[in-house]
Amino acid sequence: LGAAVLDACSQFGRIGVFAYETLVTLFTTKLKIKKIFYQMSYIGIGSISIVFLVGIAIGAVLALQSYIGLERFGSTQFIGPIVFLSMAREFGPVFSALMVIGRAGSAITAELGSMRISEQIDALQTLCINPMQYLVVPRVVASTLILPFLSIFCTFFGIIAGYITAVYILNINSEVYMETIRSNAELSDIVNGLIKSVFFGFLFSIIATYKGYFTRGGAKGLGTATTQSVVFANVTIILADYVLTSLMFTK
Repeated sequence: LGAAVLDACSQFGRIGVFAYETLVTLFTTKLKIKKIFYQMSYIGIGSISIVFLVGIAIGAVLALQSYIGLERFGSTQFIGPIVFLSMAREFGPVFSALMVIGRAGSAITAELGSMRISEQIDALQTLCINPMQYLVVPRVVASTLILPFLSIFCTFFGIIAGYITAVYILNINSEVYMETIRSNAELSDIVNGLIKSVFFGFLFSIIATYKGYFTRGGAKGLGTATTQSVVFANVTIILADYVLTSLMFTK
């Protein structure tokens, strides 16, 4: 147990140092703009379909489950605000991050890990090319910038799916549905979700690039690093969501 705790602390420390070096490189070297846009396209546009499906599914399920609970208290008119607030503040940012981790985060780790194992990263250093500037920073910046847009996309389609489910399946009055959203929703709800997305994008990209950048042990080590990257990133996102929600919580 003690060895496991020490190893976890050591891993956390190394990731912290890696994040610090990434930020230093970001602000002290020239950005590779073309690489950033390429990574934004790969991470963002490539993940739209899965984020779209998840947003629709979550929005529809939220409407159904909210109806089951609220009907017992005669408050079904509040389904709209529940779907809106849940998608904007929680499910949109969190589920879009989890889906991107599964699709793009694992690919980032596998790509950098294969480059490390095949000594391509060592070759870049031999050619006096900064691997952090060339490989890590574009992926971190792209993930941090694109995830809020994916969160908005997921949230929007979740709200639309909730509206369709509530109005056309559960027979909730459409005017009541929209009016309760307008009277209860605030701009801060959307802003809080976007702030979370920025943090989530930075955190998962740091973990994915770190695991790939320091991969060891050949093909077996690459598989282990990819698995650990997805697991660690998912756990980090869940814990960060609680911390950020606590900091943003206002009565």
